[in-house]
Amino acid sequence: MAKNTVLKEEVASNKNKLSEVYNTIRRKNKKAPILTKREKKAMGIGKDEGRAVLRYARISSRKVKIVIDLIRGKDLDEAYAILKYTPKAASPILLKLLRSAEANAVNNNELDRDKLYVAEAYANQGPTYKRVRPRARGAANIIRKRTSHITLVLRERK
Repeated sequence: MAKNTVLKEEVASNKNKLSEVYNTIRRKNKKAPILTKREKKAMGIGKDEGRAVLRYARISSRKVKIVIDLIRGKDLDEAYAILKYTPKAASPILLKLLRSAEANAVNNNELDRDKLYVAEAYANQGPTYKRVRPRARGAANIIRKRTSHITLVLRERK
């Protein structure tokens, strides 16, 4: 059951109507309707932030969350300094992701770099790769190689 897509011109002309539909709550499940990517773009949803997502990072989400908690809510330059001098395995990964989010915010959404801060940062668990290690007397141990999905969102401070 595919969702009917609307042409770009129709979305632009019906922007007010779409925003009303988006802001109203459905009675049955009390959730706002799901918009397509084209509808979100026409309404300008997500234009006030820079977002970067890394999927299937080969590091446990527990290890990433420790470093993420250090930078959440901090200004951009402060977050860079914290990541540069934190001796954790997740630091270089998050540093690269922060640079990507900054580039998305400045280049794609034309936000002011000096006002940016880390609004949201979270790491969810990804799929776990399972490997086998031989042990004594023909036994085997399962080695779990954990992955994570990391998301960083930068917004302008008011």
